[in-house]
Amino acid sequence: MLESHAAHTDTNRRSRRNILFVTSEHADLIKVGGLGDVSSALPKALLAFHDIRVLIPGYFSVLNSDHRIDIIAHLPAYANLPECDLGCMQIKNGPIIYVLICPELYEREGNPYSNTDGQDWSDNHIRFARLGLAAAQIAQMGNKLDWSPHIIHANDWPAALAPAYIKWQGINIPSVFTVHNLAHQGLFSPDCLPALGLPLDVFTIEGMEFHGKISFLKAGLVYASHITTVSQTYAREITTPEHGCGLDGLLKTKFNQGLLSGIINGIDESWEPLSDPHLVEGFGARQWSRKLANTRHVEKLFGLHHSNGPLFAVVSRLAHQKGLDLTLGVVKTIVRAGGRLVVMGTGESRLEAELERLARQHPQQIGVHIGFNEAEARRIFAGSDFLLMPSRFEPCGLSQMYAQSFGSLPIAHRTGGLVDTIEDGVTGFLFRGANIESYRNAVQRALYVFKHPNLLSAMRCRAMASPPFWQDSVQPYDNLYRSLLKKSENGKVIFGNWRAPA
Repeated sequence: MLESHAAHTDTNRRSRRNILFVTSEHADLIKVGGLGDVSSALPKALLAFHDIRVLIPGYFSVLNSDHRIDIIAHLPAYANLPECDLGCMQIKNGPIIYVLICPELYEREGNPYSNTDGQDWSDNHIRFARLGLAAAQIAQMGNKLDWSPHIIHANDWPAALAPAYIKWQGINIPSVFTVHNLAHQGLFSPDCLPALGLPLDVFTIEGMEFHGKISFLKAGLVYASHITTVSQTYAREITTPEHGCGLDGLLKTKFNQGLLSGIINGIDESWEPLSDPHLVEGFGARQWSRKLANTRHVEKLFGLHHSNGPLFAVVSRLAHQKGLDLTLGVVKTIVRAGGRLVVMGTGESRLEAELERLARQHPQQIGVHIGFNEAEARRIFAGSDFLLMPSRFEPCGLSQMYAQSFGSLPIAHRTGGLVDTIEDGVTGFLFRGANIESYRNAVQRALYVFKHPNLLSAMRCRAMASPPFWQDSVQPYDNLYRSLLKKSENGKVIFGNWRAPA
C-alpha cells in the first residue's frame, strides 16, 4: 500500500497542470457569501494535485490586506474595458493569487457587487467583463508571465465571461464553469455589447440572450467546456422548470450530453471542534459536557435564561430563499416546548424587523443579532443542539456541514445539497415541501430526539463524522480536469455550444 500510494503521488507530481481559478470573492481577502469560502478552500486543497492560481479583482480590502503585491504584467485595454496591472500575492499555505489592479473599477467603498447603500454598481458589466477578459489575456501571455494556464476554472456570473472570451479570441484551452447559485445571473442591457467588445451574433438564444437582456451566467453555461454545480441533487434540480430559473432547457441539454455534473463542496479543517481556537471549550464526540460550555456562552451572549431545554440556531443570510418566514411560523412550537432560539445574520429589512420583534416578545427565549461575527458564529454552531435551514432552494449549503461537525443536528428542507449531506433521522432531519406544517413536523421529531439522550448522542456522533473535508472533495475536480485535458490533447472539441430546440 505504501509503494502504491507513493507511486500515485509521484504520478500526480509529474502530471501537475496549471489551473487558473477565476472568482469575485476569496474568504481570506473579501467575502460576501459561500463563494468566498469555496474560493479560498478549494484552491488550497487542489494544490496537492496541480499548480492552481487564483485571479481576483483588486478591491480596496484586497490591496490593503497586508500581503505584499508585486506587479508582474500589464493587461491592455479592449473595447471599453480599461487597461489594468496584474499583481501577484502569496498567502501563507495557499496558492499564488493574481490581483487585477484597476482603481477606477475596483477600489470603492462597499462590497464587490454593490455600494454602501446596497445598490448594484451601475458599471458591473464593465467591472466583471474585465475580470473575464483578464483570464483570457493571462492565457495568451505564455512565456511573458512564465506561467500559462492549461485550464480556466470560472465561478458564478461575475467570472462567467472568462470561458466566452477564451472562445471568442480563439484560445485553445478547456474551461470549467461552476454555478454556485443559478438565481444570480448578471443581467444587463444588450446596449452593453459594444462596450464589452462582444460580437453581435452572441445576442441570440444560442448565445447570451435571455429575455431581451444579455446574461453573463448564460455565457458561462453556453461556452464553457464543462459545467459543474455544487451538489449532485442541485445539478438535477436546475434541469427542471421549478429550479432552472428559465435556463432549464439549456441545462437539461448539457446534462444529457454529460457536460453538467454536481460536485459537493467540503469544509476546511478549521471546523474540527477539538482544535478550533474560537470555541469556549473544544470537544470531541460524546464529550457533551464540554460542548455545553459553548451553550452557556451563547445563552449569556444573547441574554437567554439558563435552561436544560434545546437550543435552536439560525446562522444565515436573512432572505426569502433561506425560508426565514417559515422559521417565523414554527417559533411558537419551539418556545412552547421549552426551547430557545438564537439568530445571527443580515438581509431583508422586513425579516430583520420581524425577528427583532419576536426577540422583544420573548426576551429570554429568543435572541437576535443583526450582523455577523465569525468567532461567535462558530460558538453558536458548537453550542446549539439544532440548526434550522428551511431553504426553498440550496445549491450546496455549508452551514449544515459546519453544524454537523460541531454536533448540532440540522433541520432542513429536502432540496439541493441539503439532500446530499444530511441523512434523515441519522445525521439530521429533512422535510418535504417548503411549508410550515412539514417544517413543524420535523421540529417535533427533533424535540422527541432531544428528550432521549442516548438517541441524541448517537445522532450527534454520526453527524460529527459525516461532513466531507475539502481533501475528500477535490478528487472529482482532479478527475474532471484530467478528462478535459485528455480530450483537448486528442483534438476533441473543447468549447461548449448549444442549439435551442426548434
